[in-house]
Amino acid sequence: MSDDEADPELIELLRQQLQGHLTLEQVEADTGVLEGAEYVHEQGIDVAIDMRATKTAAENIYAQMQEKNYSMATWAEHELHPKTKDENTVAFIFTMDLLNFSFWSELPDDERFAIEYRGRQWTGYWSLVAAMQRALDENIPITDPHYWRNSEKCNLEALRHVFRSSTDEEMPLLQERLDCLRECGIVLDEQYDSSITNVIDAANGSAAELVNILARDFSCFRDEHDYEGRKKPVRFLKRAQILVADLWACFEGEAHGSFYDIDKITIFADYRIPQILITMGALYCSPSVAAAIRDKRILKSGDRWEMQLRAGSIWCVELIRREILRRHPGTHVNAILIDFFLYDYMKELEAEGNEPFPHHRTRSIWY
Repeated sequence: MSDDEADPELIELLRQQLQGHLTLEQVEADTGVLEGAEYVHEQGIDVAIDMRATKTAAENIYAQMQEKNYSMATWAEHELHPKTKDENTVAFIFTMDLLNFSFWSELPDDERFAIEYRGRQWTGYWSLVAAMQRALDENIPITDPHYWRNSEKCNLEALRHVFRSSTDEEMPLLQERLDCLRECGIVLDEQYDSSITNVIDAANGSAAELVNILARDFSCFRDEHDYEGRKKPVRFLKRAQILVADLWACFEGEAHGSFYDIDKITIFADYRIPQILITMGALYCSPSVAAAIRDKRILKSGDRWEMQLRAGSIWCVELIRREILRRHPGTHVNAILIDFFLYDYMKELEAEGNEPFPHHRTRSIWY
């Protein structure tokens, strides 16, 4: 094609946009998460990616996912996840990911915060899901935005009951969880007619745009941080992205989980994914960082080491995803499925008491 010839693909794209098939948001929506992660990784000196181990990890992850028939349908197979697919489920997922942060404990397993439900104890992320299911069983409308705004009914005392533990340890950051509920209840009332589905509809089927809307309108989803003079903040948006991913997985890519650009979602940068990537040898920490993690020193949210761990994990899994697609053309695998798989794998190792390397400690609402 010569320089003065029109690009037929560009012409067709513009034609579809003019005909109303594509909106400007659909063409341009991007979260900026991957861009920021690559920047931090390239600038950082404390956390690095081992390319050879990453390629090996990619092949191992692909093989295990194939062996286990791992797919979006796996999400609903978890005992506590919702099995229905309606607006109540949307409200459950929104609430779940609104409060999906900071469950780690320094106490032994038999003393840490835990929820008694369905004849067993649940810890970590599953303690949140169990507590929500228990609350709904007790007719406490924990997933209703109207309830969140009602300071007489939804207050710290009420949340202490909802998240009452079977041990002496209380759920961490309970006041912060109440603040998140209250803020979202107000924003939903003022901007979205108290309807969570209206938030989803505003994105017009774009996963990236829904993440951007959550970060724009709800400060408790705005997981972004300044990094060493970069002109714009580095965005991680863990809970906003996992909310979109959970909708996609629960509804199996249909109805409220239908997103045409779902592959723009990255992994959800927390403390479990860095842990498993370090265990697999794909992510490498400097001796100072490794020592801090092993000594269980608290890494402050937004500090250099903490951001490099999160960014390195995002970029590492992106390279793993690309390697899987390079070796296995035609395979549909995205960062969401890899994240879900790695999280489940790390929890299996934890349950077996086989954690070669501990996770880093950061106490925040972001993860």
